[in-house]
Amino acid sequence: MKSAQFERLGRVRHWLIFLPLFACGFVLEAATNNSSTDWFQRAGYGVFVHYLEDLQNDPQQVHSLGRETSWDECVREFDARRFADAMAEAGAGYVIFTMHQRTRFLIAPNATFDRLTGYRPGEACSTRDLVEDLYQALHAKNIPLMLYWTGDGPRTDARAAAALAWKDPVPTSYVEKWASVVQEYGERYREKVAGWWVDGSYPFIGYDDERLGILARALKAGNANRIIAFNPGVQDRVRPYSRHEDYTCGEQNRFLDQPVARWTGGEQWHILSYLGHDRLGNYLGAGWGQPGVRYSKADLTEYIAEVNRAGGVVSIDVFLDGKPYVCELTRSVQAQFVRVSAVKPDGPDQKGAQMAVAELEAYE
Repeated sequence: MKSAQFERLGRVRHWLIFLPLFACGFVLEAATNNSSTDWFQRAGYGVFVHYLEDLQNDPQQVHSLGRETSWDECVREFDARRFADAMAEAGAGYVIFTMHQRTRFLIAPNATFDRLTGYRPGEACSTRDLVEDLYQALHAKNIPLMLYWTGDGPRTDARAAAALAWKDPVPTSYVEKWASVVQEYGERYREKVAGWWVDGSYPFIGYDDERLGILARALKAGNANRIIAFNPGVQDRVRPYSRHEDYTCGEQNRFLDQPVARWTGGEQWHILSYLGHDRLGNYLGAGWGQPGVRYSKADLTEYIAEVNRAGGVVSIDVFLDGKPYVCELTRSVQAQFVRVSAVKPDGPDQKGAQMAVAELEAYE
């Protein structure tokens, strides 16, 4: 008999094109084979999305649908309930949502950040608490919320970078200040945030055991069971990085590597890659956050199933627009939508990997 987890696999790509339809107490060291990751392993797969000022609020990016406002207004417009509906339709076991990347623009208020940088509420940190609203909407669907954070912080914003003492390599003073910002979030959200995926914590910019430990303590503030992973950069395969993490960051440019077992070096095996097409000049690099599907229905579904059978977890980065209205879909996107919809099984014992020839011919 199929588990509920595998019944969800047939829907893996239905939501890939559904997304554009809605708009804009701690431990010093992670435990080996940490049981706090049990829920994550049972989830099997989840959705990763980039929601950023340089994407959803840049008229040059398709994610913005050609519209630009203040960042504060952009965040206020995001329809968290519609997003949660899409995630439920997808069968996502969890969601990883970006809080920021490189810039000063964050998706929730933070008094510590404002005090350190001198920005007023709404100038950098949004006045709307989108994290709280995401939690409420996703929790109603029984979908855990995880957040994306970084180790290099708002390094492209001259004022914030100077205030936080950003340098490359990162000094301890910078890490301590930046950690105090995420600590405020951790203490506010407590059990509402189930985990963190932390980018920009590379050894080549100065992150070592001491500095990762400072950040890890702040990331677990308010919830010692919150699971965390640090990104050392793309590697040849999924590998553990730090004794301070609970699961592997697993950033890869293709869904290819597979686990031998659930645990690797005492960490939950996890991979993150993107579904969209590689695009030259992509702000995020390669195909991160881009539309399109570069795997067949059968191949992606079978890959996730094989990883899950070995005890691993798969996070799939997908395209997201950020505005609260339906955008005009191009014919190519319509074709993708038909294809991914066809993956959804008609019953619990069907893989849903086949599609009527007439349906395909309509979009070829």
